[in-house]
Amino acid sequence: MAQITADRILILDFGSQFTQLIARRVRESGVYSEIWPFNTDPQKIADYAPRGIILSGGPASVTEEVSPRVPEIVFEMGVPVLGICYGQQAMCAQLGGLVEGHDHREFGRAYVEVTDSCALFDGIDDAWTIGAREQVWMSHGDRVTKIPPGFRPVGTSDGSPFAAIADDERRFYGVQFHLEVAHTPHGAAIIRNFTHGVAGCTGDWTMASFRQTQIDTIRKQVGSGRVICGLSGGVDSAVAAALIHEAIGDQLTCIFVDHGLLRENEADQVVELFRGRFNIKLIHRDASDMFLGALEGVDDPEKKRKTIGKLFIDVFEEEAAKLGGADFLAQGTLYPDVIESVSFTGGPSVTIKSHHNVGGLPDRMRMKLVEPLRELFKDEVRLLGLELGLPHSMVGRHPFPGPGLAIRIPGAISKEKLALLRRADTIFLEELRNNNLYDAIWQAFAVLLPVRSVGVMGDGRTYDLACALRAVTSTDGMTADVYPFEVSFLTRVASRIVNEVRGINRVTYDITSKPPGTIEWE
Repeated sequence: MAQITADRILILDFGSQFTQLIARRVRESGVYSEIWPFNTDPQKIADYAPRGIILSGGPASVTEEVSPRVPEIVFEMGVPVLGICYGQQAMCAQLGGLVEGHDHREFGRAYVEVTDSCALFDGIDDAWTIGAREQVWMSHGDRVTKIPPGFRPVGTSDGSPFAAIADDERRFYGVQFHLEVAHTPHGAAIIRNFTHGVAGCTGDWTMASFRQTQIDTIRKQVGSGRVICGLSGGVDSAVAAALIHEAIGDQLTCIFVDHGLLRENEADQVVELFRGRFNIKLIHRDASDMFLGALEGVDDPEKKRKTIGKLFIDVFEEEAAKLGGADFLAQGTLYPDVIESVSFTGGPSVTIKSHHNVGGLPDRMRMKLVEPLRELFKDEVRLLGLELGLPHSMVGRHPFPGPGLAIRIPGAISKEKLALLRRADTIFLEELRNNNLYDAIWQAFAVLLPVRSVGVMGDGRTYDLACALRAVTSTDGMTADVYPFEVSFLTRVASRIVNEVRGINRVTYDITSKPPGTIEWE
């Protein structure tokens, strides 16, 4: 990864479901952060030279004979360390404290009584002062029962006598609760106190600085080489293309592969934006017949993804050959894609879904990857897009999967089904915009279900397909909650779809959160 800035925080991941939120909170404070597995080579950690290190939570127990441990180099570098939940327990166990399993587990909302002052609690809106009782979010079964030499307790809860501890001389701190979640109201302020007050970071990491650093990095990596970039119509590839074009100009050629699985009028919008507004060299390849032919009869979602991914690469090879070859392939890979594809143990994670843009390229492509967004979360990509001058209508667009509408039609797809889904989806999004709801929602779309139901229209019987509407709120796509529409809104959307889309006679609303569900249906 590129050396974004010297003012950086390293987060060592022990497998917590909230680790990405820690990185988000640090970045929100204006400080760059990266997440690495806890068992990263100690020399790599030393060479990275972070201003501070945060130890995440995790599902393991320090009391087990074999459990994740903090690399000793962390405590020897002379930089501040903040342990959160399991991170606090591991730090205490390794520095001479004691951690025990306990019958009084704490899960969910809890309260910490502040028993002493420390740098983590300084100046937080008259909160976290001695004697205050502050709301936090707990999620632990073990607890620290003896703190290491040099530490002092600064907070306690009903289930944790050492809910917060501090070693001011070494600048080591630990909290049993989760600072990174919204259910700890002042958690972000405490993290900021660590990054700025304790670690001394200036908080000068901005999209403007990232933009210039990445432009320099792209120029250095590419040199006089030629780059091709695949445009999908989504935010990620659009921002990647705009950034690379600013760096190397006409050395970039964008290839827009229309696989026949895009939303209504999306192909025309992409061509107009990049050819007309940004004057970027663009090849528009209509490969819809090829993709739809290969997908005929395919109903397994993973096979759909892999089929589309393979054909996408085939088209790139063909178009690159027409150009006389290219040295680099640009991708809009994001940080969550990278993290989801590698577990905290440093090995392959359980695959929820394959990410089409993570894992390198086939050897036969003979190109190197340019991934200028690899260190960014989705909301940061949107900020970068605005920084680059992309219109809000593009930058604010809801996430759209690489396989397109193929994974919004469970089961086999066809041109007829795609036409039905496009129209239903367009109506849904139109109503969101008409009611000023679009920007309040992370992702919204229609799904065409492989279910037929009996209906009545006029005096006639119908036996048509059903569709589901999906709308969620989220900050990064890792977790998501259903959007609580008014029933009158859903009724209006359903009425329009049933009346305007011949072939759909029933509309449902998906109220499943993530987890346990995923945002997309496939």
